[in-house]
Amino acid sequence: MRAELWSFWTSSAPSSLSWVKTCAEALWMKRFHAGAEENQGLVVRDELAHTYGDVCRCDSQASSPENPAAFRSDGSCEDGAHSTRPKITTWEAGWNVTNAIQGIFVLGLPYALLQSGYMGLLLLVLAALICSYTGKILVSCLYEEDENGHSVRVRRNYEDIATACCRHICPYIGGKVVNAAQVVELVMTCILYLVVSSNLMCHSLFFLPLTPAACSAITFLILVPCMLIRDLRVLSRLSLFCSLAQFLITFIVIGYCLRQSSQWASRRLSAVMVDFDGFQVAVGVIIFSYTSQIYLPTLEESMTDRLDFNSMIDWTHILACVLKTALSVVAFLTWGEETKEVITDNLPTALRMVVNLCLLAKALLSYPLPFYAAAEILQTGVLKLNSSAEGSERGTLLLRGSLLFLTLIMALCVPHFSLLMGLTGSVTGAAMTLLLPALFHLQLKWTQLGVSRRILDLLILLLGCFCSISGVICSIKGMITAFEDK
Repeated sequence: MRAELWSFWTSSAPSSLSWVKTCAEALWMKRFHAGAEENQGLVVRDELAHTYGDVCRCDSQASSPENPAAFRSDGSCEDGAHSTRPKITTWEAGWNVTNAIQGIFVLGLPYALLQSGYMGLLLLVLAALICSYTGKILVSCLYEEDENGHSVRVRRNYEDIATACCRHICPYIGGKVVNAAQVVELVMTCILYLVVSSNLMCHSLFFLPLTPAACSAITFLILVPCMLIRDLRVLSRLSLFCSLAQFLITFIVIGYCLRQSSQWASRRLSAVMVDFDGFQVAVGVIIFSYTSQIYLPTLEESMTDRLDFNSMIDWTHILACVLKTALSVVAFLTWGEETKEVITDNLPTALRMVVNLCLLAKALLSYPLPFYAAAEILQTGVLKLNSSAEGSERGTLLLRGSLLFLTLIMALCVPHFSLLMGLTGSVTGAAMTLLLPALFHLQLKWTQLGVSRRILDLLILLLGCFCSISGVICSIKGMITAFEDK
């Protein structure tokens, strides 16, 4: 009897396992994959318009099954029409990305290195590689191949990607959740710029009787003209000046640290004994310093030559990695355990005043980019305001004014720069930079990916989950402790 049972089991097990595998693949394709037409790598324009809410229509001509109109990789439609969005060059797009990943938050990296030791150096490099990769795969999710094998842009933004991935599970929620996460991250970025600006103003104008609240109010008044910015080309010029100012400040700090190189022999990074809570906050700070994914779909769509997008992402992240690592290492070697949350606070008084004034100007010029992006998402993706409708100008100004005032109120309530930066990076930064791009890439491109690419995306997905959960716990604990000690 046992022999018969064993014979039955050995003969039926392979077929049972094959049946389970078939059912699992069918479930994935039905519930989690983006759709049958995308599994085959083909794009039918009228079906995509019905599914995604006609997000890909060219402004010059409505599409139809006989005359499909979809965005190609060169920024044009198949019929030769072009999008009405103002175009920017590859260099202008690069300055915007550099502004996002090489911004004022670099000043918190030496403190993050102090908290994380040698692991922080590894994280600085890995974060640049991973964020560069996730930026490129996120933009690749905007494209599908048509019947001729050409890449066609069938989605416009992060929301459209989320809608495509979630349409079989929660078709009305996926895009809204991503929009909410984008707005939270962008608003938190604006708050951080206000916090930094107020801090810098207090330290630079120490001879004036200005309280932190007064500095925040002055900063608010300076930023009021941001409500009038409507052109991405204006933001590109501001980003150019911000990036040049950042390079100048970085070289000034590095130059001063090199002059103090005689003190470096007594500074040692921690190789083994690293505080876990501090390390998790440092992970959030480092990840957030490389966050630019929210801007990438819009920047890529606005580029005159979209084929240069991948190379632009590569050189901007390489440059950022080199400068961030150099600044973090030499600053730690100069000040060691005395390294402060904002590294300029360690500089001598005279040099600190000059650098802080430059940083103040840079922080104020950096604010419009996330503010503009947040306002656009709220206006077009959340509130669905029609820019051509009567009274739309008044509604737009009211929305932007309310958003600007909200960032001021939050900046007054949460003044701890590094801890707030770590909390934001752990919650929305890790999700938008690591978790969601990898998840969406797996869902939309599953059949086109090899085993190694699937494993890489899964590892990034797990890393994003770990950073989000552990980082937010440690950051909240740190903020509670800071407020109790206040």
